Amino acid sequence: MDFSIKTIDAKSASTAHKAIKTGCIVVGVYENKKLSASAAGLDKSGDIAAALKSGDITGKAGTSLLLRKLADVAAERVLLVGLGEEAAAVSEKAYNQAVQAAARTLAGLGANDAVIALPEVKDRDLGWSIRSTVVAFRESIFRADGLKSKKETSTSGVKKVAIAVAATDATAAKNALAQSVALANGMDLTKELGNLPPNFCTPTHLANTAKKIATDYKMVAEVLDRKQIQALKMGSFLSVTNGTVEPPKFIVLKHNGGKVKDAPVVLVGKGITFDSGGISLKAGAGMDEMKYDMGGAASVLGTMRAIGEMKLKLNVIAVIPTCENMPSGSATRPGDIVTSMSGQTIEILNTDAEGRLILCDALTYAERFKPAAVVDVATLTGACVTSLGHHNSGLFTRHDEAHDQLAAELLAAGKQTGDTAWRMPIEEAYNEQLKSNFADMANIGGPAGGSITAACFLERYTKKYTWAHLDIAGTAWKSGAAKGSTGRPVPLLTTFLINRAG
Repeated sequence: MDFSIKTIDAKSASTAHKAIKTGCIVVGVYENKKLSASAAGLDKSGDIAAALKSGDITGKAGTSLLLRKLADVAAERVLLVGLGEEAAAVSEKAYNQAVQAAARTLAGLGANDAVIALPEVKDRDLGWSIRSTVVAFRESIFRADGLKSKKETSTSGVKKVAIAVAATDATAAKNALAQSVALANGMDLTKELGNLPPNFCTPTHLANTAKKIATDYKMVAEVLDRKQIQALKMGSFLSVTNGTVEPPKFIVLKHNGGKVKDAPVVLVGKGITFDSGGISLKAGAGMDEMKYDMGGAASVLGTMRAIGEMKLKLNVIAVIPTCENMPSGSATRPGDIVTSMSGQTIEILNTDAEGRLILCDALTYAERFKPAAVVDVATLTGACVTSLGHHNSGLFTRHDEAHDQLAAELLAAGKQTGDTAWRMPIEEAYNEQLKSNFADMANIGGPAGGSITAACFLERYTKKYTWAHLDIAGTAWKSGAAKGSTGRPVPLLTTFLINRAG
């Protein structure tokens, strides 16, 4: 789908929309029978007002009605979408419902092109509206049927979408559109990787994806194999790989968009391409969804693709430890003690708490970059889903000025994009649960506060830099009829980096 900006002269904005030649123009109406300015400009015949008055469309957010061949309107079709209650500006929720309704309807039309002419959103800039529109339309056409023998293809549907803006906003709108398309492309990559079955999306596949991103966007990729990982003494990471024949990979991908001496932001993504639980075997029901346990790695790669396309002026490094967690005669056992790259020893009480075992060595590795900040991203704990459900990712970091600032940046980026996070505590009291009689720490702290003790475990490996942890176990994918990767938290991470770049 192609996106573009359609400029409207402010002096004739009330009537300019009726002269737009397009297969369909999308305008808004309100619940109190009122028309948006763009809708009113099209309604010389009174047909739009009559449709509202008759109840054919209520104006409730997300409702829609298609009209054809309105008098004195150049567009072949007019799609009315509900914007909820009339106000000085539309609410975020109502706008999103409206563009999602438009995307669904336009996906089945015979028209080739369409123009979106919707009003401002309360407390949001034009960039927000453009991003929301692009993401909604790209979501409507995303398909996960690549491995089906018969694809669910359709020849109908709008292929070109223009977003109407005031002529004075043209430059800002075009910049916002370019960023929004790059973001959507990054989200699509994340969803594609997440949805692939584990016999396709292996650690090697993730490594090859990183290499392709490097080639396409002039980045630098380095992929370490088992021998190189052993040479780095990443005993914790390697302990997770003991039960599988699939070779592990340690991926480093560098986007050098800033000044040479600028400290980079490091994104660390958990890349367990299939998690059986190892010897601490998971229950069979729903185990197929453990292909999504590389959601952190997928979101980091999607973010790197997005900022590469944007040519973001910031130094960003992705670090991805990736492997499978499988049971076998050579698999790590509960009770084994391993030594991490940092030299700290870990008593493994549960082999299904493996994500933190690969991340801790990656977090130690990140020290060498002398980072401005490190954010690790992981489908780490079911306990986070219990705490926050599927709406917010869990955000964990220390409590001091530098970490509070990092947390504020991440939370703000989440609110900007609707890809929200909620800050959870990290306190010394929780570390009591990680005590071991035989090693420096245990890899689990019991069921109480499971997402917090997991974060406390990771925190022990981040003392030399500013760090935050995002637990995306509840937000990286959906189950049930809508089963599939969500592309989160690519919007949060990408916007965080854009804001950092200034």
